[in-house]
Amino acid sequence: MKEKKGIYQFIIGLMILGIAFILSITVGRYHISIEDFGKILLGRQVDATIKMVFFHLRLPRTIMVILGGMGLGIAGSIYQMIFKNPLATPDIMGVSSGANLGAAIAIIFFTGGSFVLGFTAFLGGLLAVFTAIGLTNLSRDKGISSIVLAGIVITSMAQGIIMMLKYFADPERQLAAIEFWSMGSFAGITLDKLLAVLPFFILGIIILFLLRWQINILSLSDDEGRSLGVNVTVIRTFAIIGSTLVVASIVSVTGLITFIGLMAPHIGRIIRKKNDFNTGIFSGIIGAIILIIADSLARSISSSEIPISILTTFIGAPYLAYLIVTQDRRL
Repeated sequence: MKEKKGIYQFIIGLMILGIAFILSITVGRYHISIEDFGKILLGRQVDATIKMVFFHLRLPRTIMVILGGMGLGIAGSIYQMIFKNPLATPDIMGVSSGANLGAAIAIIFFTGGSFVLGFTAFLGGLLAVFTAIGLTNLSRDKGISSIVLAGIVITSMAQGIIMMLKYFADPERQLAAIEFWSMGSFAGITLDKLLAVLPFFILGIIILFLLRWQINILSLSDDEGRSLGVNVTVIRTFAIIGSTLVVASIVSVTGLITFIGLMAPHIGRIIRKKNDFNTGIFSGIIGAIILIIADSLARSISSSEIPISILTTFIGAPYLAYLIVTQDRRL
């Protein structure tokens, strides 16, 4: 009965995601009707402008939104499992701060071209996490507390360098670009950008999928994991690397996206009443739905597009406040 209930939850989640996908395709400054969307799917003749908007703008963007929501939701759930902390997010290892630093360096020293910016942001996220892992390996205690402290150190250093770069940045051009990137946006997503980050996203997901049983064991204590024959340190390191590849590939082209990696896993656990890898996948579906709704609102409620993190913050912060007030113990 419980297995059937879990299957139904996934089916319902995917159905809602499908509806949200259609909503995202149709919403925007240039309206695409559901009728035109159906004609494109069936290969029928439509207006050339509608076809161009669909294939070159709306479809790559919507796919990136789905990947972004799913990736952040899954990575957030994995981080919360392996760190045994419902407040853990991909930021805990410094991936977001590292990506932000990489983007700031590209904007100030390399004119901020989209390819260079994405590459340096991706590289910055990876370097931040690998530096944190290296710092942890130098410590005597290689447990969770050392990993978290290493992440805090790297995040603080990255933030300090970013503040220094902001101080010397051109306030009219460079500083504004850094601030805008840190708020996140899907406005600049193209098919080329999507294809550029897709291999790293898929690689990260494959790593996490191959480690799915070991990751479930990591939700137990380290001693229990070792008693079951799992090399806790190695598996945790590879799980962090897989999650980092997923998150870094996303934020390298979208900028920073807040709250999805924290909020989606909470909702996933409340609905499924479990804390395992499958719940992480379900959290990814939840994250994709939330991010599609936020992106659709960002494109439609104002004459100019609103940065995505503003919307996700206004959605996420009240929800977390509700959990605090109700003192929900299911987290």
